[in-house]
Amino acid sequence: ATGSSIMPQKKNPDVSELVRGKTGRVFGNLITVLTIMKSLPLSYNRDMQEDKRPLFDSADTLKACIEIYIKMLPKLTIKREVMLRAANTGFLNATEIADYLVNKGMAFRKAHESAGKVVSYALSKQKEINELTLPELKSFSSLISEDIFDILTVQQMINRRKSFGGTSVENVTNAIKDAKKRLAESNALLEKFSFSSSLKKGG
Repeated sequence: ATGSSIMPQKKNPDVSELVRGKTGRVFGNLITVLTIMKSLPLSYNRDMQEDKRPLFDSADTLKACIEIYIKMLPKLTIKREVMLRAANTGFLNATEIADYLVNKGMAFRKAHESAGKVVSYALSKQKEINELTLPELKSFSSLISEDIFDILTVQQMINRRKSFGGTSVENVTNAIKDAKKRLAESNALLEKFSFSSSLKKGG
């Protein structure tokens, strides 16, 4: 990380920022290749030679990003307490109130309006939503009861998202297992390819 040009207390995660920026380059190469390959009249055409530059550039870019991430990640320190404290601020749970009211039978438009009023009230009191009392919350809707506090923490919000691609611990754990499985399969394929190549060279 490097310091900011204007804010002395700020640290810029240079590696992550630069790698994120590289995604634009790779996506641009993808659009280039898709455009070249679109609506081919038959099979190979001479204009397909234009796909080599974006292909090789993407491979080189990906390789460079992986190499630098391999060096960065072991030195990364995750401050869980700081992250949790930050996640509990900023009214991320406002949508939970709207969903809660909808599940209680309120129309979404009205639920959205009520959630917005809760946020405005919390701001005026310099509180987070989960710091409000039950009487304060009930003043915005008679549908609100004690069980609303079961959905307002970060952990509860995360674990409620159980649909495919959701953020629940179970979903993320399964996604990690799947990623490790695919990585192992890719490594096995690479080893097989490398072994075959060495045999050919030896022959």
